[in-house]
Amino acid sequence: MSGPELKLYHTTAGVVLERAGARFAPAESWDALLNRPHLHEYLAELDAARFLHELPPLRAPVGMQEVWAAGVTYWRSRTARMAEAEAAGGGSFYDRVYEAERPELFFKAAGWRVRGPGAPIRVRRDARWSVPEPELAAYFNNRGELVGFSIGNDVSARDIEGENPLYLPQAKIFDGACALGPALLVTPEPLPPETTIALRIGRGDDVACEGSTTLAQLRRSPAELAAYLFRETSFPAGCVLLTGTGIVPPDDFTLQRGDEVTITVAPIGTLVNRVE
Repeated sequence: MSGPELKLYHTTAGVVLERAGARFAPAESWDALLNRPHLHEYLAELDAARFLHELPPLRAPVGMQEVWAAGVTYWRSRTARMAEAEAAGGGSFYDRVYEAERPELFFKAAGWRVRGPGAPIRVRRDARWSVPEPELAAYFNNRGELVGFSIGNDVSARDIEGENPLYLPQAKIFDGACALGPALLVTPEPLPPETTIALRIGRGDDVACEGSTTLAQLRRSPAELAAYLFRETSFPAGCVLLTGTGIVPPDDFTLQRGDEVTITVAPIGTLVNRVE
């Protein structure tokens, strides 16, 4: 990344900019900043009017943006989804999506439904097999330009999705099924391929599941995914796009109430949520 590292936090006291180790509060709202032209340059030169000694409690880094998601963008995800859908006759669908020019894109959450750092996430009561999906979240303004990145958790009911591909909205969209945070790393440039996404799920004093992947395993770039997303759809406030997961827990694992899900992407930070 060229220039200083810039992070925007969405807090209970408004937007906070972190730059060169200092924190201060811009006067504009989250939605206004996200859609400001040349945001990285603007924030790098912004005169610090009001400094903050402490970071107020965090909210999800999202305003009026819709959250969308891409599926089958990693080989590991392709393999897992083929296996879970095989009994329902839909196993070949995911192989075809992985190889196809057109990506799988689906609506995940309205901004108001997204959970922030430390907020509880949920699993469906009518699901038997639920997993977190750690993902890089790419942010785009209302002109379709890359603004930066955060961390996303696309909580999913794999048994419902595997029963029939047409049940995907029920497997993906429910209260507590999406978390974002802790910050928006503002950069107009892609993150390097060696960037690691790491998952750790704590259960009491034990580690119930952990794993990692790198962006080098991501088959479709955020820019490629966004080109399809913006092709016939407008986003007046911009949008957030979850770029898919390359970390799939074992088939005998399911999230339980009280589990603590920790997702780390070093340039951005760590997102922690507990299952309620």
